[in-house]
Amino acid sequence: MSRPTLRTKFCDTMGIEYPIVSAGMGPSLIGEATGATVDLVVAVSDAGGLGVLGAAGYTVDQMQEAIREVKKQTDKPFGVDVLLPAAQVEGGDVRPEDIQDIPVQDVLKAALPETHYKWFLSIKEEHKLPDLDIEIKGGSTTSRPHASIKVILEEKVPLFCAGLGNPGFMIEDAHANGVKVLGLVGNTKNARRVAESGADFVVAQGHEAGGHTGRIGTMALLPQALDACGRTPLLAAGGIGDGRAVAACLAMGCAGVWVGTRFLATKESGLVDEQGRFIVNATDEDTRRSKLYTGKTSRTVYSSVHDLWDKSGLEMLPFPQQSLLASAVIGSFHKAKKFDYVGPFSGQISGLIDEIKPAAKVVEQMVNEAVDILCHRLPDTVVAKA
Repeated sequence: MSRPTLRTKFCDTMGIEYPIVSAGMGPSLIGEATGATVDLVVAVSDAGGLGVLGAAGYTVDQMQEAIREVKKQTDKPFGVDVLLPAAQVEGGDVRPEDIQDIPVQDVLKAALPETHYKWFLSIKEEHKLPDLDIEIKGGSTTSRPHASIKVILEEKVPLFCAGLGNPGFMIEDAHANGVKVLGLVGNTKNARRVAESGADFVVAQGHEAGGHTGRIGTMALLPQALDACGRTPLLAAGGIGDGRAVAACLAMGCAGVWVGTRFLATKESGLVDEQGRFIVNATDEDTRRSKLYTGKTSRTVYSSVHDLWDKSGLEMLPFPQQSLLASAVIGSFHKAKKFDYVGPFSGQISGLIDEIKPAAKVVEQMVNEAVDILCHRLPDTVVAKA
């Protein structure tokens, strides 16, 4: 049986079969390195899509090792996602001699206000939580964006993805090394800015998405972002979990889709089993958008940790202090096997997910459904004449 055809110019440019990209998801707050693992990248790329490695939880050296491991396992195109915070890009990388990995337990008292530290200790005592063994990575890709870019270009990774920040400053060097560049945005203003900077692709992510996300719904954002990007191909993100959404985004004029939560809930992702069950059991109303996890607005599946925080009466801390506090609390609950408190980053599409599947099966089902809609269901149900 022949494979279905679903192609756009994005496929032609990247040398892939289907315009489906797995988002470069970073780690949650319980110690794993990344949500978008080597295994997930390989599975999606081998299935005809484009897998993206989530490198935010790696050191630069670990990222390079992961890139080389992807190359060993597949000859298909793939991408790497790093964060480019403007302050870090402008201020420069953390110096190699200043890099050190510090146990999170050791930095809590020094880094947190006394009120927040005492609250953490009270939660730990009340719920009989163990000490943590999570380390804060001093040489992370986020703290060393220039070194990260250098490695990605040297490794000739087909697609560089900026999950945060404008990659305009490095596009000329990327193109000189045969690397395409993508930037992720959450509003029309930034879509125009990234497109005008010379990026090859822009991803517009709607409010429904998991992880860090903006204020504009996907259906409202996409047509405005398409207009703002002009001839720069736009990929859609946020609320995409099956072939119906793929077909809708392509019909709107998008060159492809950037899919997070549906690929997070696969056998190859870095999601731990306890968090996978949160997604499988969630309804469309079971996510919550707050600053609890990182100090920046993000969407997660609701868990009991939200109630603890709401009752605390404490002020939200800025990033990265709030992320440190949340990591300590949620990581402690996970280590204690009190899983009601460890809901993961996840989008509203969680309500559509009822099974942890192989990533290749997700790609296959998305493609088959989208092709069926575009070739059969639409012509059978919609009459259109010019």
